[in-house]
Amino acid sequence: MLSFILKRLFIIIPMALLVITLTWALIRIAPGSFYSGEKQLPPAIEENIKKKYGLDKPWYSQYLLMLGNVTCRTLAEGEVTKNGLQFSIGQTTVKCFDFGDSLKYQGQSVNEIIRRHLPYSVTLGILAYLLALVIGLAAGIIAALKQNSPLDYGSMALAMLGLSLPNFVLGPILVLVFALGLHWLPPARWGNLSNVILPVITLAAIYMAYIARLTRAGMLEVMRSDYIRTARAKGLNETTVLLKHGLRGGIIPVVSFTGPALAGLLAGTVVVEKVFAIPGLGNIFIQAVLNRDEPLILGIVAFLSILIMIFNLAVDISYGFLDPRIRYE
Repeated sequence: MLSFILKRLFIIIPMALLVITLTWALIRIAPGSFYSGEKQLPPAIEENIKKKYGLDKPWYSQYLLMLGNVTCRTLAEGEVTKNGLQFSIGQTTVKCFDFGDSLKYQGQSVNEIIRRHLPYSVTLGILAYLLALVIGLAAGIIAALKQNSPLDYGSMALAMLGLSLPNFVLGPILVLVFALGLHWLPPARWGNLSNVILPVITLAAIYMAYIARLTRAGMLEVMRSDYIRTARAKGLNETTVLLKHGLRGGIIPVVSFTGPALAGLLAGTVVVEKVFAIPGLGNIFIQAVLNRDEPLILGIVAFLSILIMIFNLAVDISYGFLDPRIRYE
């Protein structure tokens, strides 16, 4: 198990660098730049901007400079920074994961922006996934135990509706009904608990539907297994068979889905945060793309990719505890 974890952790670094490289290349291939607009800048001013941000250098020099800042570099004597992780090796100070300052938000580092906006996305994501997990598991288990019954058909029909209804449609509908129509809840912004209800429901709907369908499929397969029939033959009551034996194997598809889903939720859901004007990472990412803010785009993409790989590792580790047949050599 330990060797498996160490190998996976070692792979995270080159995979993250590959994602950063591809993102950087796509940004450079796309037409336009962060300083371009409807009005053309004078050539002298444009040349000064390129020189200030190192855009006058060859593309490979720009790439190596970016890669050196993102990985690790040695600080010059007297250099003071506020980005990334900084530590000392003897008399030498080394800094890693430095994405530099944002091009749009002058004087603000990328890491500071991520730290400032991450709590909003984390709060929204955790609440949404907990809601989706509770309702999705309950609906999937009931549908599996009452197969081909009205409960089964009804819950799966709602799940299909949740899968078919995009966030950018469901969000405005909820605002129209509960905020502008019934005046029960505020329509947007971030504040007290009432401000969280509509975005959490909007964000949880599609995950709730996925979890319900995955739970139903997993439980139907497990409850027909030989070891479940053996447990029933030993005289165990149905509740014990379900909770102790069936549920562990039945939720494995849900656990597989949890890794990338939870990482995406914690890193910020773009549409929901935009619809409800929540200052999370998703909203900031949209602004960064529109502004062609290269350091901020790279920082958020790198953070999200590392988060997905870490959660996938946690999912793989959990398999060994849920299914005794799985072994890590």
